[in-house]
Amino acid sequence: GGGAGVGGGEAMETEVPVFNAQARGSGEDLKRELRRIDGVGYKAYNDVLGGWSFGGDFTLYVDKIQADPFAAPSRCHLRVPMSTARFPPDSFCNDARKTALCDVLTRTFCRLVKRGALDQPAQGQGWSGPKGGDLQMDLPGQQVIERTSVIVCAEYVEARFTVALPAAGRNILGQKAIEIFCEALPNVVSQSLLYAAHKAADITNWCNTVEDTRALRGALRGMKLVSFVGDGAILPRAAGNSDLPMGGEAVAFTSPASLRVSINLPHKGAVSGMGIPEGITLIVGGGFHGKSTLLQALQLGVYDHIPGDGRELVVSDGDAVTIRAEDGRSVVNCDISPFITNLPFGRTTDSFSTTDASGSTSQAANILEALECGAKVLLIDEDTAATNFMVRDARMMQLVAKEKEPITPFIHKVRAMRRDCGVSTVLVIGGCGDYFDVADCVIMQENYTSRDVTEEAKALARPMLPDGPFGAVVARMPLKEGVSALREGDRPGFEKVSLGGKHEVRFGDQEINLHFQHQIAEKSQTRAIGDALLAARNNFMDGATTLSSVLDKLEAKIDKEGLDALMPGRFIGNYARPRRYEIGAAINRLRTIAFRQARK
Repeated sequence: GGGAGVGGGEAMETEVPVFNAQARGSGEDLKRELRRIDGVGYKAYNDVLGGWSFGGDFTLYVDKIQADPFAAPSRCHLRVPMSTARFPPDSFCNDARKTALCDVLTRTFCRLVKRGALDQPAQGQGWSGPKGGDLQMDLPGQQVIERTSVIVCAEYVEARFTVALPAAGRNILGQKAIEIFCEALPNVVSQSLLYAAHKAADITNWCNTVEDTRALRGALRGMKLVSFVGDGAILPRAAGNSDLPMGGEAVAFTSPASLRVSINLPHKGAVSGMGIPEGITLIVGGGFHGKSTLLQALQLGVYDHIPGDGRELVVSDGDAVTIRAEDGRSVVNCDISPFITNLPFGRTTDSFSTTDASGSTSQAANILEALECGAKVLLIDEDTAATNFMVRDARMMQLVAKEKEPITPFIHKVRAMRRDCGVSTVLVIGGCGDYFDVADCVIMQENYTSRDVTEEAKALARPMLPDGPFGAVVARMPLKEGVSALREGDRPGFEKVSLGGKHEVRFGDQEINLHFQHQIAEKSQTRAIGDALLAARNNFMDGATTLSSVLDKLEAKIDKEGLDALMPGRFIGNYARPRRYEIGAAINRLRTIAFRQARK
């Protein structure tokens, strides 16, 4: 919902619009205005810009009018005074509960819009037939993420949505607009944004579930764990292209006794499940027995989930990052020498750049970039890793001398990375027992059940030669000149950022490919990533600030100002908060980016 691009997809000027909270008229005045412009040219819709008060119920603000019936839809928001909405203060008294409350209100609003078919555009025949008329709010997935569709504060509840203003040809359908704004919308508001419209137990359950998940994730480091999978969790999904839980045939998770831990949560009390320890953990087992299913649950365990999802008690350290090979990506000034050195023809790798990375160089860069941004846990599936990067067997080492091979395989660095950088690894492995030699914990998946086979694996392990230091993780300073969303021929200051799908940002004339960022949970995060690049450039990229510090400062700004910090004054309703790692990944994949290394 909410249009295809950032802010609905329109190009953005850099100046901040001025918002006037004062209503210019009543709901009846809005009706009269829409009747007045009925049948006239589409640009007359601009006459309804501004605020319209619907008594003490809510005030509607029409923020931006689309240029024509075929353009990205018009942006609107409304505010219900808290004296009318009457949500109890304890339902939004901290970040976890506020995020949960906004989430459940968003879902209720979207459900009512869909039930009333308000999200369906007119199906007119031909150019002059009716078109538009659909009302859309950004619909969440299975995760509970900070978003801008609904915002709750002590003074009001705010809902943001888009409306494709109805027309026949290029002439206004004023009566249809009256039906949307003055009849359908007040009904949706009264049934979704007022506390009295909800069962109190449902609101409490939603908030308690998210607060418990946050508490669980917050307890991991104190217990020296990287992840926790609760007993009874449902990890399998309904289908490969669905994030919904599998139905009745799904096997509920049961922790191996040797890895079972218990944690007290604020609302559920004591819960038990499998604690994955810090260090190097392997997930092994035959094909189709649930190895990747477990890893996928862990990679999305950085987010909270809705009640009934099955993964409410599956959490991972918030600094866990999925790593894979990524042939063809660009790399700029990245020191990959911990893994790759001595390239042919004397090429060095301490400031490596390429527009077309191989599987091994891309995976090396992905790891070093993640560590640079602050990752503390790496999640790797051998199916998506570069084989020659992960391991070299004894016979290959006999044939190809070490001094002739530029790659130091991950197996020879994973322990040093743990020791020198404090970074743990969870690795799905099904075809290479060499990793038994470096593992601290080995979990076997069999028919979607987990067994601790660490002792059996260690009995098969061979002694490893002492490993040397991991090597340097070299910080880089992004240069703002390399971050521009200007399109060829556009005037200065008029930048265009839009969405090419869940995993693609159209940034000016460039396409930023995020298809291998598996921890992007929904496209509204990608939409926010596009604008986050501009916010980071405008506020923090000065040529002397490291990428990690740029991300620190951007996160602090969003913590303080909300996601509106990305595009102030525009009431964008289709942002969901991305993590620093996916923002960093987008910066690193911007093909015009330039870095200066911060070597001591």
